[in-house]
Amino acid sequence: MRKLLAVMLLGLLPLYAQYAHAEQVKDMAQDLAEHPIKDPAVEKRLINLSQKLRCLVCQNESLASSHAELAEDLRRQVREMIEKGMTDKQITDYLVARYGDFVLYDPPVKETTLLLWYGPFGLVLVGMAVLFYQLRKRRRLIKEPELSPEAHHRAAALLNDEEDNQA
Repeated sequence: MRKLLAVMLLGLLPLYAQYAHAEQVKDMAQDLAEHPIKDPAVEKRLINLSQKLRCLVCQNESLASSHAELAEDLRRQVREMIEKGMTDKQITDYLVARYGDFVLYDPPVKETTLLLWYGPFGLVLVGMAVLFYQLRKRRRLIKEPELSPEAHHRAAALLNDEEDNQA
């Protein structure tokens, strides 16, 4: 029953991804309806930047797909900065200075984010070391039983009898 449920859920994942993408497109369309396109280049830059920035309220959504009021304010602010002629780098630098690296979906590698970037690799290495240690420990504990000379002769006789029967 559990396997059937797991298979059903895995089968629904592509549908959910399609739905999530459709929702994001619908959200961007709604945002564009609220703020009519004056310059297509500005809107294209806004969409690209919004997908690279994280919503500070939702935390696991991009600025482009978030419904939070703060996300709408940030999108409006980014649009205004683009219209003022600021570059993408200047806009992201401004937002990082104001909100920290958390606002970026792809934070840079630096001292404060080392654990974020290399922590998973460290955990895998520690897990492999523990597994290796446990396997070696188990191998030392499990010893093959020593055969007495009598048991050895009996086994040899059985093997010889089996070879004679096959021939």
